[in-house]
Amino acid sequence: MSFLTLDLNLLRVFDAVMTEQNLTRAAGHLAMTQPAVSNAIKRLRESLGDELLIRTAYGVKPTPRAESLWPAVRQALAGLEAAVTPETFDVSKAHATFRMAMADATAAFWLPSLMRSIESEAPGVNVRMVPLTTREPRPMLLRGDIDLAVGFFPGVAAQLSSDTSSPIRHERLYSGHYVCVMRKNHPLAKVELGMENYCAANHLLVSFSGRAHGLVDEALAQLGRERRILLTVNQFFTAGRVVANSDLITVLPKHLIASTGMTDALVWRELPFSLPAVHLDMLWHERDARSPAHKWLRKHLEGMNTTTLRGVANSD
Repeated sequence: MSFLTLDLNLLRVFDAVMTEQNLTRAAGHLAMTQPAVSNAIKRLRESLGDELLIRTAYGVKPTPRAESLWPAVRQALAGLEAAVTPETFDVSKAHATFRMAMADATAAFWLPSLMRSIESEAPGVNVRMVPLTTREPRPMLLRGDIDLAVGFFPGVAAQLSSDTSSPIRHERLYSGHYVCVMRKNHPLAKVELGMENYCAANHLLVSFSGRAHGLVDEALAQLGRERRILLTVNQFFTAGRVVANSDLITVLPKHLIASTGMTDALVWRELPFSLPAVHLDMLWHERDARSPAHKWLRKHLEGMNTTTLRGVANSD
């Protein structure tokens, strides 16, 4: 195969399919029909002498040749796009709708400031919140159900850092730690919180899945201890209301206590055992990486509330 005879339009189709990992979504992104995309990939396959993409039940899987080829194609196309796309972006005239997924506590921190900024800077931008019911938002991003996810996604960032072929991008916004939370007049608020009285208490667990086993239980099991989880809820706001009006105690990221809306009725204490740090990550799909509107949103989230979160996390 001679590069001089290669139809370079096929590389643009190849890039879209690699990004979407799905022929139908790639076709929609390129404003082409699905058969046209299939035909373009077939022509590229014949030109390069490699299968490139193997159909699966969930889309397509790239061959090793495709994975090694894609970074060079992606870099070349990005350079061309940068050369022909205007650098300026006027957010005041932009029209866009973003679908975002966050837990209720995270949204309570981000959305008020974001809405104020949109009202004053970007009147043509709309936001649609999508329920986040899992610690694994990548399938939602791959399907195109959301444009951005923000939250605590254990292990996902580490996997993405080691998987250079993934179309999902990520950025760490904040790192904090867990504390034990209870009502102000709780008996444990008046004494030193130790392992014995901690495990003897009745507990509330915030669990998106409803499963009555979490990070704390794994840590306790390693120490040969266990606790009684009397209640599981799937919202931080609900957790705050229940704990403020009962003798249940819970474990929350310290920076999210304020989002329960019950700060005046709650106190926190350091845990009598160690837990891993809680990280707040932002995830998005490669297809949106160079979108000026999407760039504006990500940049805004990067700095908008990080200072606020640090201030809350460092307060007593």
